[in-house]
Amino acid sequence: TESKHRRRGGDLKTRSTELASAATISPLTAVLPASTTGKKSIVLSSETRKELSKQAKVTKEERRAQIDERYKYLISRLADGIGLSEQQVEEAVISDDKFQLIEQFFAPTGIKKLLFFYQDVLQQKSNASLRSDGSTKSLLQKKLFITMGSTEDFTGTCAFFLRVSDKVVTVSNVSQEVNFGIFDCTNGNILEGLEFFLSQIMIPALKSQQNWGTVKEGLKNSQIQDFLYSVDKFVGILSSSRQNIEDKIQLTKVDIDVYVSNLQNPSDYITAG
Repeated sequence: TESKHRRRGGDLKTRSTELASAATISPLTAVLPASTTGKKSIVLSSETRKELSKQAKVTKEERRAQIDERYKYLISRLADGIGLSEQQVEEAVISDDKFQLIEQFFAPTGIKKLLFFYQDVLQQKSNASLRSDGSTKSLLQKKLFITMGSTEDFTGTCAFFLRVSDKVVTVSNVSQEVNFGIFDCTNGNILEGLEFFLSQIMIPALKSQQNWGTVKEGLKNSQIQDFLYSVDKFVGILSSSRQNIEDKIQLTKVDIDVYVSNLQNPSDYITAG
């Protein structure tokens, strides 16, 4: 009887430890992909996964109730820019473990940028297995997620929102206080994406800008002209750098074992040379 009590106590302790460990994981994620977190995957019991699933549903509904016109403005811009439905974007947003960054973005003197990546992400599933050749292509799925921009590799599309002042972002001023943009880096072509963004979007917008704040002369002002010249020059440097990288010389690997194995004396080396 004593051993049974000990065993039961040990089971309860193990169960408590398991739940405590699960509580440190995002309530929306039962298994953490090693490719996105940098940590080993954590496999949870079926009971724990069910509990986390219940918590996730509650959390998502709480977040859904929190969505007002400010959130809807961001969601509509994301849907238009990326090519998803507003329902798809909303579901991705309320399921994201960085959801709280949006409220921090709206707050007075809050964070200045809000980034979203839309790209292929390795999805780990309990019933998924690698192909016979070890590839995981079948596990890659497009995903929209909030990011700080410093922890995940950027290989797809970046949608960004920028604050224009330190004012609190409200329902009435969100369209004036928040700027939106798209930066395409499909297949990892960062230089090409940045060059296109600056040359085709930002520079034309700047050159058509009429209001330059306290600078009354606008585009006629020498400082404004110097600034636009610097941006043009920077885009030119980006273009040259990209072309140099694309035209780089790649040396073909040659198997020389067959030649080296036949070298017996100095005259053979001279002949081979």
